[in-house]
Parts: sequence; C-alpha cells; structure tokens
Amino acid sequence: MRKLFIVPAILLTSLVACNSGSGSASNADSTTASTVATDTVPALPPVPAGAKVYFKNLKDGQTVSSPVKIEFGVDSMTVVKKAPDGQIAEGLGHHHLLIDAGDSIPTGQVIPADSTHIHYGGGQTEATVPLSAGKHTLTLQFGDAIHRSYGSALAATVTVTVK
Repeated sequence: MRKLFIVPAILLTSLVACNSGSGSASNADSTTASTVATDTVPALPPVPAGAKVYFKNLKDGQTVSSPVKIEFGVDSMTVVKKAPDGQIAEGLGHHHLLIDAGDSIPTGQVIPADSTHIHYGGGQTEATVPLSAGKHTLTLQFGDAIHRSYGSALAATVTVTVK
C-alpha cells in the first residue's frame, strides 16, 4: 500500500522539477532536486554506445560576451521534456548546465537545482546565460527524467573568458 503513495509523489516531483519554460537561464528549473528512493525507482538506464554531449558553439579557451548563448549537443540520446508517462527509459533525458561547479556529477546522483546547476527539463537545446566578467568553467551534464546524472560519460566541460 505504501508504494501506491510513493509512486505518484515521485511522478509529481518529476513533473514539478522538469522545466517547461524557454531556454534562458532565468526560466530554467529552479526547483530543488531531492534524493530519489532507490527501492521505488527503476535503475539508471545504461548509456548507449556512442552517446556523448558537447557544446555546439563554444570551444575551450574561447572569449565570449555576456549574456552567453550556449547551444547543447547530444549524440545517441533523445532530449525530452520529461519521460513519457513518467517512465524512465534508455536513451532519454535532458540537459543541465553546471557553472563553475566541477566537471560532472557522479553517476546516478540527483543533479542539484540552484544558481550553479541549471536544469533544462523542458527539452531545451540552447540557452542564453548571463555570466560575470572573468574566467568560467561550463559543464554540460545529461541526466535522466528525474535528474539523475549519467556521470562523466555524458558530460563535457569548456572554460570560457567573459570580457
């Protein structure tokens, strides 16, 4: 009987946590990610062969102006707003941008949602992000429908200088 109440709660959390707004950083999901109970949620799907994430328009060491337009790329995965019917399935997920917050989130860990961990659960593939002048490390991190990280296997990092 307990599981009947937990599953809807997890689905509701997933729906609230996934953003349906535009691609700007100010409209990204700001809901605090919570820890996922492993006994009620399917295992993190495996990373398909050949899957990778990358910045389409930024190169490591590039000098940019703020706000910075960032285009997210991914191969062998499908970007979705949220998993269909709340299901977690192989090859589905969405982007997260880490700003000066390391080079990846450990595999299976829920990606935090705060000013340095921006969720794009609305299926966004680009964003315009205001950054202060100076050097910044940007990491593109792919996660599943409930914001669990695929780890370094689906992360890419560049350092940019904002003039």
